[in-house]
Amino acid sequence: MRDFHFPGRSAVHAMQAMVATSHPLATEAAMQVLREGGTAMDAAIAGSAVMAVVEPQMTGIGGDCFALVTPNGGEVMAFNGSGRAPAAASADRLREQGFTDIPVDSIHAVTLPGAIDGWFRLHDRFGRLDMARLLQPAIGYARNGYPVHARVARDWQKAKARLAQRDATRALFLPGGDCPTEGAIHRQDRLAETLEIIAAKGPRGFYEGPVAEAMVRTLHAQGGVHTATDFAEVAGDFVTPISTDYRGRTVHQVPPNNQGLTALMTLNLLEGFDLPSLIPGSAEALHLEIETARLAYAMRNRHITDADDMKVSVEQILSKSWADELRARITSDRAMTDIGPLGLGTSDTVYMTVVDRDMNAVSFINSIFDSFGSGILCQETGVLFQNRGHSFSLDPDHPNVLAPGKRPMHTIMPGMVTQQGKPVLSFGVMGGDYQPLGQARVISNLFDHGLDLQGVLDAPRVFPLGDVVEVEHSVPTDVLRGLMGKGHTLRLAEDPLGGAQAIRIDHARGTLVGASDPRKDGYVAGY
Repeated sequence: MRDFHFPGRSAVHAMQAMVATSHPLATEAAMQVLREGGTAMDAAIAGSAVMAVVEPQMTGIGGDCFALVTPNGGEVMAFNGSGRAPAAASADRLREQGFTDIPVDSIHAVTLPGAIDGWFRLHDRFGRLDMARLLQPAIGYARNGYPVHARVARDWQKAKARLAQRDATRALFLPGGDCPTEGAIHRQDRLAETLEIIAAKGPRGFYEGPVAEAMVRTLHAQGGVHTATDFAEVAGDFVTPISTDYRGRTVHQVPPNNQGLTALMTLNLLEGFDLPSLIPGSAEALHLEIETARLAYAMRNRHITDADDMKVSVEQILSKSWADELRARITSDRAMTDIGPLGLGTSDTVYMTVVDRDMNAVSFINSIFDSFGSGILCQETGVLFQNRGHSFSLDPDHPNVLAPGKRPMHTIMPGMVTQQGKPVLSFGVMGGDYQPLGQARVISNLFDHGLDLQGVLDAPRVFPLGDVVEVEHSVPTDVLRGLMGKGHTLRLAEDPLGGAQAIRIDHARGTLVGASDPRKDGYVAGY
């Protein structure tokens, strides 16, 4: 239970419907859709579209999306809305040009944007209200302006150098030569026009015709190999979710190319320890979370890629016997010394979850990957392109090597937990590579330790980058000493680690419980 002597926020309780997002304007837009009789998917699309305007450093229509959905409280369904590399992409050519990896701000990091296609495909199956209605709030904020919120302003300032590199991006996102401050009004007129075309013409208004032609011109001017055909062929997929059982509950993820498999493996490893006997957030508990995550990330780096290119099956990776074998490497008193560099880092994105009065639950995540994506803006359309191709390898022997029409290993991952076939938790944790550990920590703190849902999201976080563990400033001193005593090298995190939104469904009481991460600007609302 929350200690009311200290600052904080309480979990939100409601009976009919609930929304949790990382931005107040998105929460309000989604709630209004629910009050008008829209479905959870309608609300998720409306909220995500708003965030694509008001959180430009995190997301946009030049990025991707993933979703987990439980229609009417039933079987979990998954959607992969991640874009592919252009048909003319070539790892050999990039290596010949001297590249050993794909830089985050390079034209070669720009993969095709899958979000708009994803929104419409999901709406066709799970929506009720007209798409033009759902996009109206986003169009209004883009044309009339939106006030920049605190976390957005902070992130914007940190990205100033990237935004200054290109004329179009500088003109839009550094008005007057500087970043907008908290409370300043920012407008994106061209983006409003593009959203209006999408509202009128559907996804073809984005992937074909003048908008697509303008995007291709911009990419070609930067040295890209993207074509009109690449855009016209963008298509997301409904896929079968993957899952693992954790102490009587089933945790669901989108399959590869998504990294959700990493969270499931982390949970398989954690399941073998008596975590309920440990104090949550103690050095002993965090040590086990760190060590299991390091093993799971090492697995991810070796194996996860586009589904057709996986060389080790999902079933093998999720084998309990494989988890047992790996878990034997972990000791309770000393950090492993043979993991080596993991190449991990943090980026950020937006996530939202919605549950409606018909018990449709949506776990929905959209992203342009790095802060302001690639930093490449199509000035004619207002579309800022993602840099998801940065995740590709250029090693010809690696399963995640760049190839024509291939999807890269993808970090953004919605989560869903069911029990006895019913959804009990729809949630997501933002933060780039941090997300698998973040999700595993939410599940462990909730179900192993019985923490309040808001307390789970408030709890101090740690993140093993490899041999160094980043720790948030809120981690208690005695816990830091305990981790160092076990051989961990610690470093204070410059930025808070990720963010999260969650809705818990209490079927026995007939209520919804929501929580929103204080590391973001957003909140939960319900009725």
